Amino acid sequence: MPRVVPDQRSKFENEEFFRKLSRECEAFVATGTNLSLQFFPASWQGEQRQTPSREYVDLEREAGKVYLKAPMILNGVCVIWKGWIDLQRLDGMGCLEFDEERAQQEDALAQQAFEEARRRTREFEDRDRSHREEMEVRVSQLLAVTGSCCVAQAGLDLWQPSHLSLPSAGKKTTRP
Repeated sequence: MPRVVPDQRSKFENEEFFRKLSRECEAFVATGTNLSLQFFPASWQGEQRQTPSREYVDLEREAGKVYLKAPMILNGVCVIWKGWIDLQRLDGMGCLEFDEERAQQEDALAQQAFEEARRRTREFEDRDRSHREEMEVRVSQLLAVTGSCCVAQAGLDLWQPSHLSLPSAGKKTTRP
């Protein structure tokens, strides 16, 4: 399942949600949108968390403020939230920007996943077709061997269903 929509840039530029959030506005107040930013989460393998670089968390640019940059996928679109938060008042300003580089990477991953799914489907269909053809050959061979009403082969009687008759009055029918 792809993590991004097919035309990310168009969605970013045309949807009201993204247009609203792409203008600089008060962070966490005016938009009604609260973002929980987690920088470099620990991996599933239990590795240590990385410390974010100054590019993502800058406490030195201006005293009393932290400048943040957070890449994410939001509603299927690769974006970067850029803004600052006042460390005393815990409010700030920020906006979303379209992340062209990440969008291209995610599009490539989605295309690879699509191609892989198509390849696996094709392989499954080929195996299924081969199996059906093999079963048809086996049935044909079995019918060829059992073409007569009853063939004694290795002590077994093979009956062809078309030669079976229903018992009639006064007539006894034997079945294997």
